[in-house]
Amino acid sequence: MDIVFISDLDIDTVIGIFDWEREIRQTVRLNIEMNTDVRRAARTDRIEDALDYKAVAKRLIGFVDQSEFGLVETLAERCAEIILDEFPVQWVRLKLDKPGAVRGSRSVGILIERGKKP
Repeated sequence: MDIVFISDLDIDTVIGIFDWEREIRQTVRLNIEMNTDVRRAARTDRIEDALDYKAVAKRLIGFVDQSEFGLVETLAERCAEIILDEFPVQWVRLKLDKPGAVRGSRSVGILIERGKKP
């Protein structure tokens, strides 16, 4: 299995359960791994034969930017669903960080793995 990844994709959004969090935008950071077979793209050297990571990033930036979830769990799940539903991958590992959410910690967040249902 080959993996295409996107590292440290920072996106500002409304996220959190406290009233003050609903009034500001905070940065979340996505790290994504997606399975794919790169052999055809490597042979042809054509983007049409590859998993277009720029298209994945743009789709998630647009979605996360407009979202207003309370929980990072919900946001991570929706992002994984978008990847699996809209792009040619069978499996995704997605880590969503919320930097600065806990004093004294660089970041907190969630790491999920999802696959397409048979």
